[in-house]
Amino acid sequence: MHICYVADARSPIAKNWISYLVTRNHQVTVISSYPCALDEIPGARIIQFPIALSSLCALRPNPSSSQADARFRNRILSELRGGKLLAASQQLRTWIAPIDIRRKTRALSAVIDDLRPDVVHAMRLPFEGFIAAASVKNFPLLLSVWGNDFTLFANRSRRLAALTQSALQRADGLHCDCNRDLNLALIRGFRPTKPWRVLPGNGGIHSFFFHAGPDAELLRQFRIPNDAPLVINPRGFRSYVHNESFFRAIPLVLRRIPGAVFLATGMLGHPTAERWIRRTNIAASVRLLPTVSREQLASLFATARVSVSLSSHDGTPNTLLEAMAAGCLPVVGNIDSLREWIVDGENGLMCDPRDPEAIAARIVRALGDSDLRSRANAKNRSLVRTRAEYRKVMENAERFYEEVLNNSRGTREFQPTGCHDCADAELTMRQTL
Repeated sequence: MHICYVADARSPIAKNWISYLVTRNHQVTVISSYPCALDEIPGARIIQFPIALSSLCALRPNPSSSQADARFRNRILSELRGGKLLAASQQLRTWIAPIDIRRKTRALSAVIDDLRPDVVHAMRLPFEGFIAAASVKNFPLLLSVWGNDFTLFANRSRRLAALTQSALQRADGLHCDCNRDLNLALIRGFRPTKPWRVLPGNGGIHSFFFHAGPDAELLRQFRIPNDAPLVINPRGFRSYVHNESFFRAIPLVLRRIPGAVFLATGMLGHPTAERWIRRTNIAASVRLLPTVSREQLASLFATARVSVSLSSHDGTPNTLLEAMAAGCLPVVGNIDSLREWIVDGENGLMCDPRDPEAIAARIVRALGDSDLRSRANAKNRSLVRTRAEYRKVMENAERFYEEVLNNSRGTREFQPTGCHDCADAELTMRQTL
């Protein structure tokens, strides 16, 4: 089978999923929505096709520029991605992205027609799914919905809501990472008679990575004491993760457990995180870490007692499943999608992700209740083995591609002159754009 992905080829989620299909000897082409290396996914053909301002990610500092200039540039980028300029940058992209998609639809359609894949798979709705729905006329289209595509992005504007509905109506198959999003997709226009799956977005968890113990050298590298009660925030900066609440909760925890140490991955050098630490005077108890590898994160989860994920918009976060697989007790935002995995007080603790006092109370309980951590450890490892083990998930996904392909063959022929549903969907998308 020739599978053509429209995806960010740099994404660990996309890589984990796509790599399995490569190992199964399918022909795989990735039309990358972000600039990337041509060998980003070994065994797959990469075609770069930046959309929605993603080409800005390819900007590199001038080698002749000073260190001060480079620091200033990095600071601005940090503020755009998770600081004071985040809201403005998101509004700008929300406005410009549909215009860019409309401008590039014909070009993407020509690329896909030349490839002649058996199926096209767009991984997430904004903005890969939007442009794929407008561009793919002659082949079956499968869409993946990621955790905040509906609850956050689709509600930002009427235009994004209309694009979401049009993409779902065009789709020949749908993959969601939680049941909540399947229900929302049906409300927004996806037909229940078409094939669908609810599977972890990244294809599942390689459990063997998360059975290893702490890495003493890694702890020394990051100046992490191996005997302290550790709490890890693995989410980095995202607009829907309430990191300010996390940092404001830390002093409240330290009043009860003075020796606790807090790790925050993907925040090293981030000016916003540094401001929060200065304001709360907690520098001695916090380690801002760089973005870490999967193996390093597994080791940190194995070392920490508690993993904190304070999101108000989410599906099934990969870091949640990884923490569960490693035996690290989750403290998470109390939202529908996470209740599909966590029962409060049984295998994790839930709280209002915007309330520092509630967050602190859950962290204190999690650090002090060894019986809860032990019970949750056993249950969570079993859940991951049953519902999120990588090979099981991807075998199911491979069958799903066959189902989408066979269902499409049985309902219509994908020919440029006879695809009435595709033509209607394209017209709707163009009117929306």
